[in-house]
Amino acid sequence: MKDLGFADYAVVAAFFAVMIGVGVYFSRRSKSSEQFFGGDKSVPWWLSGVSFYMNSFSALAFVMYSALAYKFGWVPVTVSWLSVPAVLFGAWFLAVRWRRAAKGSPIDYIATRYTPRMCSTLALLGLPMQLLDNALKLLAIGTVVGVGMGFPLFWAICISGVIIVLYTFLGGLKATLTCDFIQFIVILVVVFALPPLCLGRMAAMDGGSGMVHGFQVFLDKVPDGFFNFTAGKYGWIYMLVFLCAVGSTLSTNWSLVQRYYSTKSEKDAKKMAYLVAALLFLGPPLFFFPAMAARVFMPELDVNDSNAMNAVYATLCKTVLPTGMIGMVIAAMFSATMSSLAGNFNAAAAVMVNEIYLRMDRAATAARRMVAARIATVLVGLGVVGLTFVMQYAQGAKDLFDVTNKMFGVFLPPIAIPMLAGVFVRWLSRRAGMVALVGGMAVGVAIFLVGGAYPFLREFEWIFSLTAAATIVFIVLGTFIFPDRPEERAEVEAFFRQITTPAK
Repeated sequence: MKDLGFADYAVVAAFFAVMIGVGVYFSRRSKSSEQFFGGDKSVPWWLSGVSFYMNSFSALAFVMYSALAYKFGWVPVTVSWLSVPAVLFGAWFLAVRWRRAAKGSPIDYIATRYTPRMCSTLALLGLPMQLLDNALKLLAIGTVVGVGMGFPLFWAICISGVIIVLYTFLGGLKATLTCDFIQFIVILVVVFALPPLCLGRMAAMDGGSGMVHGFQVFLDKVPDGFFNFTAGKYGWIYMLVFLCAVGSTLSTNWSLVQRYYSTKSEKDAKKMAYLVAALLFLGPPLFFFPAMAARVFMPELDVNDSNAMNAVYATLCKTVLPTGMIGMVIAAMFSATMSSLAGNFNAAAAVMVNEIYLRMDRAATAARRMVAARIATVLVGLGVVGLTFVMQYAQGAKDLFDVTNKMFGVFLPPIAIPMLAGVFVRWLSRRAGMVALVGGMAVGVAIFLVGGAYPFLREFEWIFSLTAAATIVFIVLGTFIFPDRPEERAEVEAFFRQITTPAK
């Protein structure tokens, strides 16, 4: 395998310089916190769509899905395609509702639909989940470019965290969106470059040349069942539960909700979702083919060694790419993570400012709001970087896919179910949301703790399903135990008139 050369570091340095330049360019164009967090609802649908797509995955996907592709073959494509119906659901039923409901932050409508206290509680409980999710993604970028490619692990985490904070701090949402588009182009270059090189490597193994010959070698040498839609513990029940999980994530993730309500019109919000669905369908086979091909030309990797599996993508890149292109891959890995984290940093900061700070300082001027927006962005970024180092020390490079799923199994249902139910189900009472949020999360944590004695409970299918079921029970019981008063019911009806009435 090749070591990193000067050209590789030069490519990475140039990439970082462009990201900072975008932040500086937009720094003078964010005059208010509304612009900083919502782009004045003037973002083109195609730009918002590309940003949504870039925010829906990170280097974590390259790490964990490439490991699955090397080990099982087609399985990660099946898992990734589950996002397509989830996004189409958003296009048909959620796009216009989010655009009508959300204003300053992705969850500000919670105060109207449920209660202001629930909105603040959701912000306080949801922020740790956002930080954990982001820390896992930074840990993944460290695994790819640090452990796998020889880029210093400490600096891989620090530099990416600082650069994201810097351009998000300077330019807000529009800087984030523009950087997402640039990063999308960088990733496309790598995605289209790797498959031909892998095919050429396999053709050479057989004494031939050409991509057609290489593909034939691939088909001849892959293990039996390599193109099955499911394998191992990733059976159809797992896929069904994962569909519910990814649907909840893509429908309620704060940064993704932002993409819906930042578009120019309700029609554009739908067009954006259709674009995302198309990208999510076309992308996975191209993304994961190199890792599947590596099973043929790098058969020596131990599929039971989590460290080797987490480094599959980095190892194959160093094996087949020339100097300079490895730097492009590192830039692409940074791109995938930075896009996702930048969107989450901006969305989390929006929640901190609008749902926590402004509830304490209701007389804040526009200038003070902008200062608060930038301070919140820095705090989120520093929190994520610090948490990443804690996780790296405690967890190391174990199976990141399972770690991510267990975390979401505990925290996602109690947050997502009340958010979605709030814009679809009229008869739920205002206080039922708080009951579901707190009760569901308590049950999820309890299941995880009991799972120490009964490990099956920590499997994704169990922990997500049981936590989701408990959350649904709590939101229904909360409605009957805490019914709305007439004036509260009138507020709920007014909210539903707002989100079901087409904009003029």
